Amino acid sequence: MWVLLALLSVVLVQFFSRNRSDGMEIGYSTFRDHLANGNILSVTILEKTIVGEFRNGVSTPVPGGRESMETRFKVEIPFEDTELIDELVRKDVTITARPKSSPWYAHLVTWLPLLLIIGLGILIFRQMQGGQKGLFSMGKSQARLTGEREGVKFSEVAGVEEAKRDLQEVVAFLKHPEKFSRFGARIPKGVLLLGPPGTGKTLLARAVSGEAGVPFFTMSGADFMEMFVGVGASRVRDLFKQGKENAPCIIFIDELDAVGRHRGAGLGGGHDEREQTLNQLLVEMDGFEPNSGVVLIAATNRPDVLDPALLRPGRFDRHVTVDRPDVRGREQILGIKAKGKPLAECVNLKTMARLTPGMSGADLENIMNEAALLAAREDHKRIAMSHLERARDRIVMGSEHQLVMSEEERRTVAYHESGHALTAALIPEIDSPHSVTIIPRGQALGITYSIPEEDQYLYSEAWCRGQIACLLAGQVAERIGVGDTFNGAGDDIKRATELARHMVCGWGMGELGPLALGNQEGEVFLGRELTRKRDYSNKTAVKVDEDMRSILDACRQRAESIISKREDALHRMAEALLEHETLDRGQMEQLLAGKTLEPAVKREAPSEQDAKHEAGQAEEARTDDEKAPAPTPFKEPPLAAPGV
Repeated sequence: MWVLLALLSVVLVQFFSRNRSDGMEIGYSTFRDHLANGNILSVTILEKTIVGEFRNGVSTPVPGGRESMETRFKVEIPFEDTELIDELVRKDVTITARPKSSPWYAHLVTWLPLLLIIGLGILIFRQMQGGQKGLFSMGKSQARLTGEREGVKFSEVAGVEEAKRDLQEVVAFLKHPEKFSRFGARIPKGVLLLGPPGTGKTLLARAVSGEAGVPFFTMSGADFMEMFVGVGASRVRDLFKQGKENAPCIIFIDELDAVGRHRGAGLGGGHDEREQTLNQLLVEMDGFEPNSGVVLIAATNRPDVLDPALLRPGRFDRHVTVDRPDVRGREQILGIKAKGKPLAECVNLKTMARLTPGMSGADLENIMNEAALLAAREDHKRIAMSHLERARDRIVMGSEHQLVMSEEERRTVAYHESGHALTAALIPEIDSPHSVTIIPRGQALGITYSIPEEDQYLYSEAWCRGQIACLLAGQVAERIGVGDTFNGAGDDIKRATELARHMVCGWGMGELGPLALGNQEGEVFLGRELTRKRDYSNKTAVKVDEDMRSILDACRQRAESIISKREDALHRMAEALLEHETLDRGQMEQLLAGKTLEPAVKREAPSEQDAKHEAGQAEEARTDDEKAPAPTPFKEPPLAAPGV
């Protein structure tokens, strides 16, 4: 905009200054009269235009009744006058001739490309300033400062009591540093929070800041990296500079593995931008004063890829594991997340905690939110226990799908899930089934869901073999009930094979004995196996395959034996699934005891009067649902539930 204003100003100045310098415009006849009278002193010929000066000024009227004396004039030559030059010479007129200058717009066309390039450059420069807080501030830290009043408290963090105890010393140091300095103690320079995603590592760091009442700088490890070389190291320097200026304070780096990965001969070589940033981080941590009042807290779920130099004493010399909560921790988390939500009297958070084994704090918060959405969608006044259970099922097993399946496919899925449920109920070493359904959820056409009675951290060989038998029982039941096998058992077979491989190659539960084979490297908290190196001979590989085959065959024979002995229960359960689509623990126990279930109630389309009656009773139905008794907790295996 300012470029256009400048150009307009130049044009106006040239226009008015030219008009003032040229003088008054006169006709050609008037010019010849003044020339004949000898009143022309000098002329300048510009092609067909003459600009000149009078010997004696010529008066012209101006507004107000006054007169102005003009000494300069301008006249256009209407035709080629060959005698004009001779006449000017005879009258002793000074003659000057020069080519007519180009108009202003001709110069503008010449300079316009350059002006456009300059304007475009200025525009890009200003946009870079807006997006990156200034081009010359590219190396500045992108850390966000949270005031001491905005921090959370330890009372808002649940399920990680051990981690909270470890961090109490950091809070005490930030509050009363003289207490430690008097004994010559040195507070840890860095605290590394380790744990799977969603367990509350960032929340814990904020709680430390909130309890201590100090500023909190937060930055992601990915924020250090930029497209320009050297920016990461510069941002590290600026971050620690800000921390020292605001001491005492806490610097929190989330996802430390993005910048603190193990150094080595990679594609970037020794001049890799990530390595430069990591080196600068190491230098800055070494430059900390022992009791400077600045505490560095970092979080990661990939401690296996961190550089050893970061983990040595004097840098991140305190490692705090933030794992998934146990049943008591889950109950506390549910209580915190339930604040501000109207719960029905039937809601039992202790029961809900037992129904959600292995879930993190983020999962539990998601369950509470999904339950609130369900209650609002159905116009309930309060959140009932049924909403929490449905929210859990939706998160664990996925949303229900309205797939159109043929009767043959539904029967196949019913026998498959009945095989899982039957063997899970009759094998004492594994968890009994909580529910079984042939309603498609997520990517599965049917699911058998089990819940453990308590959190389990160790798994015996008997549990592993029972779990494999349960996984293979689905295909066994298909062959008995339908007379053929289908591809729906592919995921069960894959999981059974992986479990058998772990038993043989890592846990010493096979005929080969206690051998760790394959040098398996996996993500510590994310649970994914990245690589498997073969560090054993071909002869050993054959023995591994034979051992795995022996385990799988034995477990399959066990599943066949269980189902063959209780084939009547298998048929009853499959038929009940076809009729009811979902069976709970009590219904499965009735079927195993040889009893039959009551027929499923299939409501026909209501008439107009029935619809009005149901609308009038809607509120009572919702109230009854909220006051329904809480279900009894049952068991679930740590592995995902078997499903087609």
